[in-house]
Amino acid sequence: MRVLELLTSRLCHEISGPIAAINNGIELLAEEDPDFQQDALALVGDSAMVGPAPQDLANQFFATTRIACDYIDSARALPLACQKFACNLLLVGAEILSRGGRLALSDGPGTLDLRAIGEGAFLSSESSTALMVATPVSALTSRTVQPYFTGLLAGALGWRLSHRTEPWGVRLTAVALTG
Repeated sequence: MRVLELLTSRLCHEISGPIAAINNGIELLAEEDPDFQQDALALVGDSAMVGPAPQDLANQFFATTRIACDYIDSARALPLACQKFACNLLLVGAEILSRGGRLALSDGPGTLDLRAIGEGAFLSSESSTALMVATPVSALTSRTVQPYFTGLLAGALGWRLSHRTEPWGVRLTAVALTG
Protein backbone atom coordinates (compact mmCIF):
# COMPACT_ATOMS: atom_id res chain seq x y z
CA MET A 1 0.00 0.00 0.00
CA ARG A 2 2.87 2.40 0.73
CA VAL A 3 4.16 2.07 -2.85
CA LEU A 4 0.68 2.76 -4.20
CA GLU A 5 0.23 5.77 -1.93
CA LEU A 6 3.50 7.35 -3.02
CA LEU A 7 2.90 6.65 -6.70
CA THR A 8 -0.64 7.99 -6.45
CA SER A 9 0.66 11.18 -4.92
CA ARG A 10 3.08 11.67 -7.83
CA LEU A 11 0.42 10.76 -10.38
CA CYS A 12 -2.15 13.16 -8.95
CA HIS A 13 0.30 15.97 -9.35
CA GLU A 14 0.85 15.08 -13.04
CA ILE A 15 -2.83 14.65 -14.00
CA SER A 16 -4.36 17.62 -12.21
CA GLY A 17 -3.98 19.76 -15.38
CA PRO A 18 -6.11 17.56 -17.69
CA ILE A 19 -8.71 17.07 -14.96
CA ALA A 20 -9.08 20.82 -14.56
CA ALA A 21 -9.51 21.14 -18.34
CA ILE A 22 -12.28 18.51 -18.31
CA ASN A 23 -14.00 20.32 -15.45
CA ASN A 24 -13.83 23.62 -17.37
CA GLY A 25 -15.23 21.92 -20.47
CA ILE A 26 -18.16 20.53 -18.53
CA GLU A 27 -18.92 24.00 -17.17
CA LEU A 28 -18.89 25.37 -20.73
CA LEU A 29 -21.39 22.70 -21.80
CA ALA A 30 -23.94 24.38 -19.54
CA GLU A 31 -23.79 27.50 -21.74
CA GLU A 32 -26.57 27.81 -24.28
CA ASP A 33 -24.33 29.20 -27.03
CA PRO A 34 -23.64 26.40 -29.60
CA ASP A 35 -20.12 27.75 -30.24
CA PHE A 36 -19.29 27.44 -26.55
CA GLN A 37 -20.68 23.91 -26.52
CA GLN A 38 -18.48 22.93 -29.50
CA ASP A 39 -15.43 24.37 -27.74
CA ALA A 40 -16.38 22.55 -24.55
CA LEU A 41 -16.73 19.21 -26.32
CA ALA A 42 -13.36 19.68 -27.99
CA LEU A 43 -11.75 20.58 -24.64
CA VAL A 44 -13.21 17.56 -22.87
CA GLY A 45 -12.34 15.27 -25.78
CA ASP A 46 -8.73 16.44 -25.95
CA SER A 47 -8.27 16.15 -22.19
CA ALA A 48 -9.91 12.74 -21.80
CA MET A 49 -8.20 10.90 -24.68
CA VAL A 50 -6.97 7.37 -24.12
CA GLY A 51 -3.47 8.76 -24.30
CA PRO A 52 -0.52 9.12 -26.58
CA ALA A 53 1.92 6.37 -27.49
CA PRO A 54 4.66 5.84 -24.89
CA GLN A 55 7.31 7.53 -27.05
CA ASP A 56 5.07 10.58 -27.57
CA LEU A 57 4.27 10.65 -23.88
CA ALA A 58 7.99 10.68 -23.06
CA ASN A 59 8.62 13.49 -25.57
CA GLN A 60 5.77 15.56 -24.11
CA PHE A 61 6.97 14.97 -20.56
CA PHE A 62 10.52 16.13 -21.28
CA ALA A 63 9.56 18.98 -23.65
CA THR A 64 9.34 21.48 -20.79
CA THR A 65 12.43 20.28 -18.91
CA ARG A 66 16.17 20.75 -19.26
CA ILE A 67 16.42 17.12 -20.36
CA ALA A 68 16.48 16.01 -23.99
CA CYS A 69 15.03 12.56 -24.59
CA ASP A 70 16.22 10.33 -27.44
CA TYR A 71 13.74 7.45 -27.68
CA ILE A 72 15.21 5.33 -30.47
CA ASP A 73 12.76 4.37 -33.23
CA SER A 74 13.28 0.63 -32.82
CA ALA A 75 12.08 0.85 -29.21
CA ARG A 76 8.68 1.96 -30.55
CA ALA A 77 8.22 -1.55 -31.92
CA LEU A 78 8.68 -3.18 -28.52
CA PRO A 79 5.61 -4.71 -26.87
CA LEU A 80 3.55 -2.14 -24.96
CA ALA A 81 4.53 -3.62 -21.57
CA CYS A 82 8.22 -3.11 -22.43
CA GLN A 83 7.54 0.45 -23.55
CA LYS A 84 5.76 1.16 -20.26
CA PHE A 85 8.82 -0.17 -18.48
CA ALA A 86 11.00 2.05 -20.70
CA CYS A 87 8.96 5.12 -19.71
CA ASN A 88 9.46 4.28 -16.04
CA LEU A 89 13.18 3.86 -16.69
CA LEU A 90 13.18 7.34 -18.26
CA LEU A 91 11.65 8.76 -15.06
CA VAL A 92 14.49 7.22 -13.06
CA GLY A 93 16.90 8.75 -15.57
CA ALA A 94 15.29 12.16 -15.06
CA GLU A 95 16.08 11.95 -11.35
CA ILE A 96 19.70 11.12 -12.22
CA LEU A 97 19.93 14.30 -14.33
CA SER A 98 18.97 16.89 -11.73
CA ARG A 99 20.96 19.56 -13.62
CA GLY A 100 19.62 18.59 -17.04
CA GLY A 101 21.24 16.64 -19.83
CA ARG A 102 20.20 13.95 -22.25
CA LEU A 103 18.50 10.57 -21.89
CA ALA A 104 19.26 8.12 -24.67
CA LEU A 105 17.07 5.01 -24.76
CA SER A 106 18.12 2.17 -27.02
CA ASP A 107 17.33 -1.50 -27.36
CA GLY A 108 19.00 -4.60 -28.68
CA PRO A 109 18.29 -8.31 -28.64
CA GLY A 110 16.93 -8.91 -25.16
CA THR A 111 18.21 -5.60 -23.77
CA LEU A 112 17.01 -2.12 -23.01
CA ASP A 113 19.65 0.50 -22.31
CA LEU A 114 19.29 4.01 -20.92
CA ARG A 115 22.19 6.44 -20.86
CA ALA A 116 21.71 9.45 -18.57
CA ILE A 117 24.27 11.90 -19.93
CA GLY A 118 24.96 15.17 -18.20
CA GLU A 119 26.99 17.20 -15.76
CA GLY A 120 26.51 15.96 -12.23
CA ALA A 121 24.62 12.82 -13.34
CA PHE A 122 24.26 10.78 -10.18
CA LEU A 123 22.25 7.80 -8.97
CA SER A 124 22.01 8.08 -5.20
CA SER A 125 22.65 5.02 -3.07
CA GLU A 126 19.03 5.20 -1.84
CA SER A 127 17.70 5.18 -5.42
CA SER A 128 20.13 2.45 -6.41
CA THR A 129 18.95 0.25 -3.54
CA ALA A 130 15.32 0.95 -4.44
CA LEU A 131 15.94 0.17 -8.12
CA MET A 132 17.26 -3.23 -7.09
CA VAL A 133 14.06 -3.68 -5.00
CA ALA A 134 16.21 -4.01 -1.86
CA THR A 135 14.61 -1.13 0.03
CA PRO A 136 12.01 -2.12 2.63
CA VAL A 137 8.63 -0.74 1.57
CA SER A 138 8.32 1.10 4.88
CA ALA A 139 11.53 3.03 4.07
CA LEU A 140 10.40 4.26 0.63
CA THR A 141 10.11 7.98 0.06
CA SER A 142 8.67 10.10 -2.73
CA ARG A 143 12.18 10.15 -4.26
CA THR A 144 12.79 6.41 -4.09
CA VAL A 145 9.35 5.08 -5.00
CA GLN A 146 9.89 5.53 -8.76
CA PRO A 147 13.13 3.51 -8.85
CA TYR A 148 11.48 0.88 -6.63
CA PHE A 149 8.43 0.61 -8.89
CA THR A 150 10.68 0.43 -11.96
CA GLY A 151 12.58 -2.42 -10.33
CA LEU A 152 9.30 -4.21 -9.63
CA LEU A 153 8.25 -3.78 -13.28
CA ALA A 154 11.57 -5.17 -14.46
CA GLY A 155 11.09 -8.27 -12.32
CA ALA A 156 7.49 -8.73 -13.45
CA LEU A 157 8.62 -8.60 -17.09
CA GLY A 158 11.50 -11.02 -16.48
CA TRP A 159 14.26 -8.41 -16.81
CA ARG A 160 17.38 -8.04 -14.67
CA LEU A 161 18.45 -4.45 -14.00
CA SER A 162 21.97 -3.17 -13.55
CA HIS A 163 23.58 0.26 -13.44
CA ARG A 164 27.02 1.74 -13.55
CA THR A 165 28.62 5.13 -13.47
CA GLU A 166 30.42 6.14 -16.65
CA PRO A 167 32.64 9.19 -17.34
CA TRP A 168 29.71 10.81 -19.20
CA GLY A 169 26.96 9.87 -16.71
CA VAL A 170 25.01 6.80 -15.61
CA ARG A 171 23.97 3.74 -17.63
CA LEU A 172 20.93 1.70 -16.66
CA THR A 173 20.61 -1.64 -18.44
CA ALA A 174 17.80 -4.17 -18.41
CA VAL A 175 18.50 -7.65 -19.73
CA ALA A 176 15.74 -10.14 -20.42
CA LEU A 177 16.23 -13.34 -18.46
CA THR A 178 15.83 -16.42 -20.61
CA GLY A 179 14.45 -19.42 -19.16
